[in-house]
Amino acid sequence: MLTIELEKKSVAYRKKILYYIKKANAGHTGGSLSCIDILNVLYNNVLNVNPENINSPDRDRYVQSKGHSVEALYVVLADKGFFPVSDLETLCQYKSHYVGHPTRKVNGIEQNTGGLGHGLAISAGMAMSAKMDNKDYRVFTLLGDGELAEGSNWEAAMLISHYKLDNLTAIIDRNTLQITDRTSNVLSNEPLAEKFAAFGWAVKEVDGHDFAVLSTILNKGAFEKGKPNLVIANTTKGKGISYMEDVLKWHHGVPSDEQYELALKELAEKELLLEIK
Repeated sequence: MLTIELEKKSVAYRKKILYYIKKANAGHTGGSLSCIDILNVLYNNVLNVNPENINSPDRDRYVQSKGHSVEALYVVLADKGFFPVSDLETLCQYKSHYVGHPTRKVNGIEQNTGGLGHGLAISAGMAMSAKMDNKDYRVFTLLGDGELAEGSNWEAAMLISHYKLDNLTAIIDRNTLQITDRTSNVLSNEPLAEKFAAFGWAVKEVDGHDFAVLSTILNKGAFEKGKPNLVIANTTKGKGISYMEDVLKWHHGVPSDEQYELALKELAEKELLLEIK
């Protein structure tokens, strides 16, 4: 998919994220908006997975370790046809499978996540299985930068490097904010690139909202043979909505009617700009 088409997709995805969060009166708004461009590129330009091959042993795997930003994942999976778009009208309702964290009861979701720090270890098992079975599929996982305070991530990082799982790519949604403060103030993970490099990973740092760069780097394959891949995606929490961008309180939260209309106006203006490109 061309960059301009990806840009248009992301505007549409942001409108849907806000709509479903507003309707459900719950959701992790800022993180969903910071990672949606990454998911857009993965599902529209990178992953070999679709509703037809979801049970194939040769499909690519995606695990959303930062499971609280599930609204972004739901919107993309619905767009790709894994389930009817109308299903999302039940988000967070009684007896709905569309709850606040990923669950395998939803078609297209590989693993239950949301207990932070679990996704990387799960992905390690998937990547190791591919190596043992001589399969060519790739494994991708998305982590939050605040999530890296969980020690299980570093255990997994050592194991992944030890077994030379170069078929695994971890992406860090580095929006620098978590629920209570700046990640650097809660528990700094810097120097982040150097730490993963010291653990034996090949590391690339990119603009997490640059569609062309994300498409190139995520399609690259192994950055270095025999080393797992880490993409540090520098993003903005609440990206695309002026009053939400880089604002702590939008880690979660539901816009008021007035705020919602303002957000839709800003996104409509972005759509117009993209039409004349």
